[in-house]
Amino acid sequence: MTHEDFEHVYEYAKQWVLEAGALIRDKIDTPMTINTKSNPKDLVTTMDKETERFFVQRIKEQFPDHLLLTEEGYGDDIVSMDGTVWIIDPIDGTMNFVHQKSNFAISVAIYHNGIGQIGLIYNVMDDILYSARKNSGAFKNDTKLAKLKNDVTLEQSLLGLNHYWLCANHLVDERVMQDLVRTVRGVRTYGSAALEFAYVAEGIIDGYLTMNLSPWDIAAGVVLVNEVGGITTTITGDSLDMLKKNSIVACNSCIHPKLIDDFLKKGQK
Repeated sequence: MTHEDFEHVYEYAKQWVLEAGALIRDKIDTPMTINTKSNPKDLVTTMDKETERFFVQRIKEQFPDHLLLTEEGYGDDIVSMDGTVWIIDPIDGTMNFVHQKSNFAISVAIYHNGIGQIGLIYNVMDDILYSARKNSGAFKNDTKLAKLKNDVTLEQSLLGLNHYWLCANHLVDERVMQDLVRTVRGVRTYGSAALEFAYVAEGIIDGYLTMNLSPWDIAAGVVLVNEVGGITTTITGDSLDMLKKNSIVACNSCIHPKLIDDFLKKGQK
């Protein structure tokens, strides 16, 4: 696909994200069915499913040769990242959506042959769209985001943390994580991975760390963070795999080596 092709796809994706957000806002106070998936804390609502179907229908009509990797099961059976793949989380932060009716996002990413080309994260209730196109920068609504500062230390950093340390077959030593919390300036938990990636890209937190996220949680955020000079890897510093769950370190590149080497690698059991 050419640059012009991606511009064309981006305009459709942006339009659909904003339309889907408006539909959610219109129905935010409508009674809805709430179910659980893998555990009692893993929630799914009728709105998650309706929003995902909204995207699937439009993408398949406009771009029938594109594939979809989605959270709620309405996409394709993806076995490789060849071609053009949309990776969609219709509501990232469903628990916030259910309990707070705020602090959740629509996350849409478009990858081509495994490379992130477009990332869109829409803070629905605040009407804030974070967007990025490869090699074209990242934006908060119409304002271009600055490159991340290159002089931040870990001790000066504010980190977004998820407090579940189980990662595949690894268990990060709780004492090491406590040392990390004491080392950094502060920690925050927002309850939406997509928004935490957006906040790293915006520079209002310096990093985001969690242990077990699916591709739809991270795909758009990776594009955003990359476009402002940040870095996103697993907790061992390896590349991410968009076909499986990953541990995540998304951060300012100047704190990445110390975060990985001094804490996360040492903390694995």
